[in-house]
This record gives sequence, C-alpha cells and structure tokens, in this order.
Amino acid sequence: MHSKEQIDLCLYRLSKAREFLQNAQSTLEFKMYDTAANRSYYSIFHCIRALLALDGKDFKKHSGVISYFQMNYIKAGIFEKEMSDIVKSAFSLRTESDYEDFFVISHTDVLRQVEEAQIFYNAVSDYIKRSIK
Repeated sequence: MHSKEQIDLCLYRLSKAREFLQNAQSTLEFKMYDTAANRSYYSIFHCIRALLALDGKDFKKHSGVISYFQMNYIKAGIFEKEMSDIVKSAFSLRTESDYEDFFVISHTDVLRQVEEAQIFYNAVSDYIKRSIK
C-alpha cells in the first residue's frame, strides 16, 4: 500500500513528465531539435522518478535513477525490455546533443525519440493508474 505522500509525489512527477513531453512535441514542431531531445529525455526521466516515488526511493544521479528502474522494473518483468532501450537511447541522444561540440541531431532521430517518450509516458502512466487504485 502506498502512502498519500508517495502517491502525491508520484502524480506530481508524472505531471512534470507530461509537461516535458508536451514541450518536446512543441519544440519539435519549431525544429528546435536539441531542445526536443532534451525535453523528451526529461519526460522519460520524470516518469521513472514517478515510479520511484511509489517505492519511496530517489537518487541524486541520473545513473542511480536509471539503474533502479532497470533492476526493479525491467529485470522484474514489470515493463518490457524495449522500455529499457528507450531510456538508453534517450539518455545517449540527449547527452550528445547537450554536450558534444558540433553534434547535429537529425529530424528522424529526434522524431523517433519524441514518439518513444510518448510510448514510455503512456506505459508508465497506465501502470501508475493501476498501482494506486
């Protein structure tokens, strides 16, 4: 059973994930590919943090958040391995576009990432709705 505080934090983080996903979709329309890659990654990241809130867990580093998700949600069979691939791909693309000099992100790559962020958000949102009933 989840506490009211865990549920409230989970839903807050899920709302942030939805907001970042909407930002990614909007900036993609304006051909702001680096920003769309960044926002879609953070949508995924906040989805994972929403799950962690239900578990009463949190980590200071992205690697800790992602590792916890891998161990407790992918390896446990709660989510398919494709969800892990989405996280890894989004993290990699966001890191390259944010930090690599002269990196040019393609429309195709960022479009795929935004679409995958939507898939990730939908799956996590559905899981959370079932979990907090």
